[in-house]
Amino acid sequence: MAHPTQLGFQDAASPVMEELLHFHDHALMIVFLISTLVLYIIIAMVSTKLTNKYILDSQEIEIVWTVLPAVILVLIALPSLRILYLMDEINDPHLTIKAMGHQWYWSYEYTDYQDLGFDSYMVPTQDLAPGQFRLLETDHRMVVPMESPIRILVSAEDVLHSWAVPSLGVKMDAVPGRLNQTAFIASRPGVFYGQCSEICGANHSFMPIVVEAVPLKHFEDWSSLMLEDA
Repeated sequence: MAHPTQLGFQDAASPVMEELLHFHDHALMIVFLISTLVLYIIIAMVSTKLTNKYILDSQEIEIVWTVLPAVILVLIALPSLRILYLMDEINDPHLTIKAMGHQWYWSYEYTDYQDLGFDSYMVPTQDLAPGQFRLLETDHRMVVPMESPIRILVSAEDVLHSWAVPSLGVKMDAVPGRLNQTAFIASRPGVFYGQCSEICGANHSFMPIVVEAVPLKHFEDWSSLMLEDA
């Protein structure tokens, strides 16, 4: 959950998001070292009156500033490609959920069940219970079992939307007439908030996403109750 004055990412709640955080720190350290080196060279050149007449024609310098950036790019590219493959990998999902974007709410369909689906609207500010978050709460949460591979099929009914939950490392465009898919594993129980991340009209800011990860037994009880009420 994000909080005021927060500078970094939200706490990771999935293996992919943990990998993304590690890669962010890895890339940030490389950027910091490069920036420090460049700043040092600039200050050194500006603050001294001495010059080297061979600095613009040095073969050694040309080799260094050609090879070193190539090595740095490889150090960034290799872990990045690994994470890209991890994010695309969807093997034997335990549950498939179809998320459909509308102006301006989400609807969810649990495709492994015959009749389990619902619409998810934002809770108006005046109806919030104590402790709930303004513009982030929904009347129906998307409940999933923790520590299970979940596949999300994402599409839209009208205009472009985007289904995004930062703590789970998930962001997928919802395109009318097209079915995109992504996956995640909630590594711990909890309630994770997201929002539509594609400007979709006047009430774009009022399309929250709430994912609740629970133990498998609690999910089975919840799904049974939802099927009875359907």
